[in-house]
Amino acid sequence: MSERKSSYADFWPFYLREHGKARTRYLHFLGTGLALILLVAGFFLRLPGFIILALFCGYFFAWIGHFFVEKNRPATFTHPLWSLLSDFRMFFLWVTGNLAEELEKAGVEDD
Repeated sequence: MSERKSSYADFWPFYLREHGKARTRYLHFLGTGLALILLVAGFFLRLPGFIILALFCGYFFAWIGHFFVEKNRPATFTHPLWSLLSDFRMFFLWVTGNLAEELEKAGVEDD
């Protein structure tokens, strides 16, 4: 079970360690990427139902990674806002090529 963290500075390395397997991170990237595409499309096409679909995609792929790959409990259950922020932070670090450095600082070995 995830323990409560008292600050985001403590939470971030914990979050990265909870995503230690590359397959889990790939599933997160897929879910977050699809969610962002659906949110933008929903806004421009004026389809509010895309918001629900975006939430589903974001959580569905992430939770598959946690339950079946990492075999741990998503941090969403103990830190919902920090977890959401960290999902986007991890996604944008990956897109910009800066995730490896953060993983190394958190003690995550690339598998």
